[in-house]
Order: sequence, then structure tokens, then C-alpha cells
Amino acid sequence: MLAGEPRNPEELLDELRDAQTNGLLTGETFAMIEGAIRVTEMVVGDVMVPRAQMVMLDIEDDLSTILATVTESGHSRFPVHGEDKDEILGILLAKDLLRRGDNGSLDLRALLRRAVMIPESMRLNVLLAEFRRSRNHMAVVVDEYGGVAGLITIEDVLEEIVGEIDDEHDDAAPPKLIVAQGDGSWLVDALTPIEDFNEKFHTAFPDEEYDTVGGLVTAEFGHLPDPGETATLGQFSFDVTRADDRRVLQFRVHHYAAA
Repeated sequence: MLAGEPRNPEELLDELRDAQTNGLLTGETFAMIEGAIRVTEMVVGDVMVPRAQMVMLDIEDDLSTILATVTESGHSRFPVHGEDKDEILGILLAKDLLRRGDNGSLDLRALLRRAVMIPESMRLNVLLAEFRRSRNHMAVVVDEYGGVAGLITIEDVLEEIVGEIDDEHDDAAPPKLIVAQGDGSWLVDALTPIEDFNEKFHTAFPDEEYDTVGGLVTAEFGHLPDPGETATLGQFSFDVTRADDRRVLQFRVHHYAAA
């Protein structure tokens, strides 16, 4: 206590924020450390995909139905149920389906892998360690009565640490990162590459240390800013319009002509 050492996660985060303000940590590094600390306080029920949003297969589905579901969803793993959705028989991997060969028949049971069942109350850091140990990437979440409550993947856990992880199936077309507004400003996604921003606005912001506009502007703030805060770089002001607990998400950018 006399040494002033942190005694709980919040005090530790306060010291890390000071380190970020002093330039010892980048905003991205602080966000990941904060995410890793928060994960130890969260449980599976906080981040799981709820039952209503699960893509599941029926053990009685025919091959054409299964192929259509796999293709349309873009997922790589599918819980397979029996007579009802609380009877999980196993997990089908899309790659196992592709490896079966094209002989016109399907023995779905023979392709199933063991389903890992976990409670909603399991802590995320414990689950992550279990995923690494068992080399599983998906677990089915059950409620206190043994019914299926949802599912969770290793990606869901990692996103709590590093932020959202997009894959090739998340969006059919990439969203616009810079959108002009009627008042002459632009809405700029924080993930916009600095190179793209420079090309759009004929600027020369450096991209040696940071890759994105979000990283560059957060460094200018010296801390993780809240919505409503503003930073000025050159002839541009960056108003934070959206942010979460780990990073800035979007800016409203105004350009001021040189006097």
C-alpha cells in the first residue's frame, strides 16, 4: 500500500493509462492489454451467440439441404442436433464435408466431431485456455437446466481482447471508410489506412508508426478519447463520433483552409 502498487484491475488500468499518456504505450497496445484484463472478469454468457442466432443442422437433413446451409452461412463449424435442438449430437466441420468425396451419399453421423459443452458461467480466460489445450474452436453453451443457450467460438473470445475480427464472409462488399457529408465534413472510419486518407485529401501524414487514422489520432490525444473530444492535425480537425471501451471507431473530419 505504501509503495502505491495497484491493488485491483481498475488501479492497474489507471497506471497503464498514465503510461499511454506518457507515450510508453500506444493506444492499440493499451486497448489489447485492457481487453485481456477485462476478459478475466467476463463469463461466456456475456459474449456468446444466443440460441436464436445459431446456425444448426438436423441429423436428418439431406445432402442438398446441408450444402445449402453451409454455403449460405459461410461458417466453418455447425452444431448438429437430433430430435430437438437441445440434443446436440456433435459438430460438423465444413472441411470434413468437402473431404467426403462426391459419391452421392452422406453418413452425417460418421463425420461428426465431439461437441464441447460448457456452462454460461464459465469465465472467458478459462475457456480460452481450454480452447488452446484441446485445440477446439467452438463450444456449445448450456443453461442451468441443460438446454442449449448458445454457442461461442475462439474468435468471439479473441475479439474481446483485440477488437472485431472480420473475415471474408462478414461483408459481401467492404463498407466505405470515408463518406462525404452535406455540411462539407466527412465521416471517417478509424480503420481507414493513413495511406488512403493521404490520397483522398492530398495530405502527408506519416504512416511509419501507425497504419490507421484511428491509431494516428489516438496518439495525438495521448489517451483513449471519448465521443465528443476533438484533436487537430494540420488543417484537419478530428471529432470523435463513435468509440467503445477499447478503441475509437469513427471521426467527423473538417478541413480548414490555410489563412
